[in-house]
Amino acid sequence: MLKHQLIHPDINAILARAGHHSKILIADGNYPAATKKGPNAQIVSLNLAPGIVTVAQVLRAVLSAVPIDEVCTMGIPADDAYAKLGEPPVWSEFRQIARDAGLSGELRPIMKWDFYKAVESADHVLTIQTADQALWANVLLSMGCRTA
Repeated sequence: MLKHQLIHPDINAILARAGHHSKILIADGNYPAATKKGPNAQIVSLNLAPGIVTVAQVLRAVLSAVPIDEVCTMGIPADDAYAKLGEPPVWSEFRQIARDAGLSGELRPIMKWDFYKAVESADHVLTIQTADQALWANVLLSMGCRTA
């Protein structure tokens, strides 16, 4: 019986094989998960119905299971209509989840097209596709190291 919050067997198996610097994408419902992924990545679809499950729910579970060095979001290009509205509200929730998990780093936006490139790297091992309807809710995690 697992003690952490993450109990999905396929996700646990992928994370158990991953190591330092491996990338985990938690994608919102709009992310093109089938085409924007690394050559070594597996996709686990948790998109049951619109809004079920959310990126925040998955983020909380993943952070309970593995060490994370960095949390990145998909940055909004200046020419996107959403850019005028400021930071997406969901980013505040991501920050709070990271703090609650004991992470000390900042949430780092990576501009949209660079974000896709980062995901397409050989280090990308897992995409967890959600049905989150929040805009700009994609999170790219970099795994850290186990320490004593």
